[in-house]
Amino acid sequence: MAVQLAAPHTWPASVLPVLVACALTLAHTGQLAVLDAILLLVICVLMQSSVNTFNDYYDYVKGSDSTNDNVETSDAVLVYNNVNPREALILAIGFLATAFALGLVIIVHAGFMPLFIALVGALFVVAYSAGKTPISYLPIGELVSGVVMGGLIPLACYQVLTGWLSPWVFVWTVPEIIGIGLIMFTNNQCDIEKDQLAGRHTMPVCLGRAKARKLYSAVLITWLVCIVVIVFFFFPRGAIVLPFLFAAAYPLLKALYANPLEPRTRIGAMAQVCSVNVVLGSFYALCIVTSGYALTFSL
Repeated sequence: MAVQLAAPHTWPASVLPVLVACALTLAHTGQLAVLDAILLLVICVLMQSSVNTFNDYYDYVKGSDSTNDNVETSDAVLVYNNVNPREALILAIGFLATAFALGLVIIVHAGFMPLFIALVGALFVVAYSAGKTPISYLPIGELVSGVVMGGLIPLACYQVLTGWLSPWVFVWTVPEIIGIGLIMFTNNQCDIEKDQLAGRHTMPVCLGRAKARKLYSAVLITWLVCIVVIVFFFFPRGAIVLPFLFAAAYPLLKALYANPLEPRTRIGAMAQVCSVNVVLGSFYALCIVTSGYALTFSL
């Protein structure tokens, strides 16, 4: 049940930003410290597991989750199992504490900048679900989740792996910011009616189902356009990968676009948007790596 609370099916949202940071490192330096990259990956997965567990805990104690929410049994542990919610809260804190403990190893040779970025991320981890008015109840949830996971994670990882703190990382990771934000957008659009009853004011709730659907389609197109523009401007040698990217992503994007994003199709929609993130994120990272030159790996 602890693994189910960690929600491994959502881990692409933390794995792919690290992958992109590694790709950027390879493209710009020609080398990668493999052990550091693995450690960063574990830290980010633990932080996301903490977010997932915190979110399940607070939704359960506030009565937002129920057996009528069109979720799989494994995706609503506290609803379908006789578990003391306090134990879930302790687990969430444990995930976060373990991530910070491992982060001490990074700080030893990378300085305190990663710690500062991690503290900002941890603040949003807690604020996302906790408090009287958590971020997940506001129309900025998609933006915050996208920027924190798709932007801050690569920024910290890139700084650790290269020693450079570059604001350009926020430009290079725009596709990740959009993709991760779209995961939350998908979930919230499927849950409009449920969120209205729970008093949430997510972006889809504020826009209404029709307008939210139009914005969703526009974001999908913007996601693809951003990948193409960034690759051609910053990683032109990697453009050779783009046809393969579109070939792999087309059937998944077509299925996601056709999904009505309603409560009854929620499970399928979440699987589809995560799959699209994996394909686009992986091929985007490959575009970046391909733009580099001689690559070496070290421990």
